[in-house]
Amino acid sequence: MSLNKKIISLLKRKKLSLAIAESCTGGMLSNSITSVSGSSKVFTMGLVTYSNQAKTSILKVPKGIIKKYGAVSVQCCMAMVNNLSKISKSKVCVSITGIAGPKGGSKQKPVGLVYIGIRVGKKVIVNKCNFKNNKGRVFIQKQTVKKSLNLLSNLINSNSKF
Repeated sequence: MSLNKKIISLLKRKKLSLAIAESCTGGMLSNSITSVSGSSKVFTMGLVTYSNQAKTSILKVPKGIIKKYGAVSVQCCMAMVNNLSKISKSKVCVSITGIAGPKGGSKQKPVGLVYIGIRVGKKVIVNKCNFKNNKGRVFIQKQTVKKSLNLLSNLINSNSKF
């Protein structure tokens, strides 16, 4: 069974709902989840908050966080996932922000830098990833989705109390 199917099955069994806010993956993670038959029983929403304006107006990420740390930061990712939890009322939330390239990176924030935030109940983790840039934009996006699914599966499995 594929990982996205396992996640849907786990969420159903534990009676949990899932919401996703994506930036650099442009909806790929939400697509991976909604491609599974029966996902409508657990998937509440998928937001593509690609611009800073969308992050501040829809996800209520404080402008000060983006100004001080940037949209690609632990702080922004944390605000995205926590505010998504409030907006969606879902017990399980995922946020993704990063630089898929091929342009837009810097020495401090290279192309391939991605933050994945996952909130299960009250537990929140933000995972920093540095995917190799030499394989291109779609590779970075696909690796981000794969990593998100793995983190999600592990967290849902390890967290018995919600």
